[in-house]
Amino acid sequence: AGCATLTRADSALVTGLRPSPNFGDRRGRAVDALVLHYTGMASGEAALARLLDPAAEVSSHYLVWEDGRIDQLVAEADRAWHAGRSWWGGDTDLNSVSVGIEMVNAGHEGGLPPYPAAQVAAVARLAADICRRRAIAPARVLGHSDIAPERKLDPGEHFPWHQLAEAGVGLWPRAPVPTRPAPPAHDPAEVARLHARLAAIGYADLAGAGSAAVVVRAFQRHWRPDRVDGCIDASTAGLIDAVAAAAG
Repeated sequence: AGCATLTRADSALVTGLRPSPNFGDRRGRAVDALVLHYTGMASGEAALARLLDPAAEVSSHYLVWEDGRIDQLVAEADRAWHAGRSWWGGDTDLNSVSVGIEMVNAGHEGGLPPYPAAQVAAVARLAADICRRRAIAPARVLGHSDIAPERKLDPGEHFPWHQLAEAGVGLWPRAPVPTRPAPPAHDPAEVARLHARLAAIGYADLAGAGSAAVVVRAFQRHWRPDRVDGCIDASTAGLIDAVAAAAG
């Protein structure tokens, strides 16, 4: 931790400054990713208290409340502590190359409440502003579960990624998704091809993640949230190809 450098908001959308002591210096290249989280606590007040508590050693750059208010906690120039142990496209220190947004939401343990419209709209505006200023590519707008699939579920199945894409933020296949036959269990070549496509999107090495199903569930949570089962069925196979093509 260091002395707070947050003296002015990085975004004109910020409604309050709540400097957190939990940050450090960025390492390596410039910021090129945005990571979305839910707070996973019973109330926004409890989440804010934890994000400001030096003993907790956790923070994010922004906290977006249910009514759309946006607090900034850490300057974008600094390295907030939101991603933890993570991996995406070869990066193992996402904290150093990303901006983190926490959304007040009780999460899975709190029944996974839906995200209010005002909150989603505020996140979309903030994310668009960050991506514009930081030149963040759509394929680098991620959920915590994308970059830490073996231990995180947020922002969860109720987060409307497609609404962000409609606002010009993040990746979403716009063409009809091709439906491929589900790869038979005895067809290792097709399974390996789809695993390679997941890696091309950015997901962790499937062997390193503990099991392929862990990564497939993370993919489904983002792209096919109505059924998150870790199985590469026909729709999941088609989506893997569509997302990989859109990611370039």
